[in-house]
Amino acid sequence: MDFELPRDVKMLQGLVRKFVEQELIPIEMESLRDDEEIDPDLLASLQEKTKKLGLWHLEVPKEYGGLGLGLLARCVVQEEVSKTKALPFRHNTLFGPAVGPILYEGNAEQKERFLYPVLRGEMLVCFAQTEPDSGSDPAGMRTRAVRDGDHYVLNGSKRFITEAGEADYAQVICVTDPEKRARGGISCLMVDMKAPGVQLVRQWPTMMGDRPWEIAFDNVRVPVENRIGEEGQGFSLGQKWLTVGRVKGHGARCVGIAQRCLEMAMDYARQRVTFGQPLSERQAIQFMIADSAIELDAARLMVYRTAWMYDQGLDTRDESYMTKIYCTEMASRVVDRAIQIHGGVGLMKELPLEYWFRQVRSIRITEGVTEVLRWRLARNLIRARG
Repeated sequence: MDFELPRDVKMLQGLVRKFVEQELIPIEMESLRDDEEIDPDLLASLQEKTKKLGLWHLEVPKEYGGLGLGLLARCVVQEEVSKTKALPFRHNTLFGPAVGPILYEGNAEQKERFLYPVLRGEMLVCFAQTEPDSGSDPAGMRTRAVRDGDHYVLNGSKRFITEAGEADYAQVICVTDPEKRARGGISCLMVDMKAPGVQLVRQWPTMMGDRPWEIAFDNVRVPVENRIGEEGQGFSLGQKWLTVGRVKGHGARCVGIAQRCLEMAMDYARQRVTFGQPLSERQAIQFMIADSAIELDAARLMVYRTAWMYDQGLDTRDESYMTKIYCTEMASRVVDRAIQIHGGVGLMKELPLEYWFRQVRSIRITEGVTEVLRWRLARNLIRARG
């Protein structure tokens, strides 16, 4: 067994780490407005620097002009970038426009209309799966698309959709066969956000600073040619999106956040003197640091292993559940301990700790609450036992 990262991935890690330390951490307390919006001019400047470093389109497959990094390499990059709060938590385009994996599943004509404009930064597409009565249970969604000749007629609603207000199109996961549902009855439609019947109902301000949207669809006519994949493939396409997100967006991100919080906690514990001694000499503080280091090491190994399995083409469904559950809960504990070690200073907005506390709390819920993932994991394990 080899626990070393591949040489090229280690070089990438060093390059990104240096960029984060030199370019992002120094500006992290001034770069965001309302916790989620970055100044366009600042973003453009940072993007130019990543292009010069050869870090543009890291996740885009080589056949589309990108670097085509595997999931392990992407997780390493995500871990390093997550050590700073300089960038938006939910829509980070530092390395190029965000492209969900669903768009790569389109046919040649669909790629010309959707994928390539997104890659060029000419079009923004959001992902719409969550509903008011169907969050962690996507198979229970109610948004329905009924075939009518060469169109689908779409009715229903989606909630907590990031970037819906700015998006040109939405990747809408909807029911096309209510009998089959998750077993071949859910499809993915590219819906024009300016089409008649599409309504942005309201935004939902959150404690994290973002304001996701609720969208209503009232007899929206969607051309059949806007369906990605075959009818009934939408559920598997949506799950592919979420599986990668649970490993990279929840797992690797939490590892990076926890690493920075642990480092901040240790540095402060050595500087802060109470009752004649540094906090670092207190056993209670030492136990917090030791526990955080142990959990962080376990989480990092879990992320790397799951990402490696994914890159080998292995089934990572259960491993992705484990990764999200453990990493999000681990990071919550580590951030909490870091705040406790900092005391009153840890509550101040002059430090990024309170920001991470809010963000990490949210991702224990988004894209599958940990309780539901535990239930699904246990069910799969028991079923595999025979």
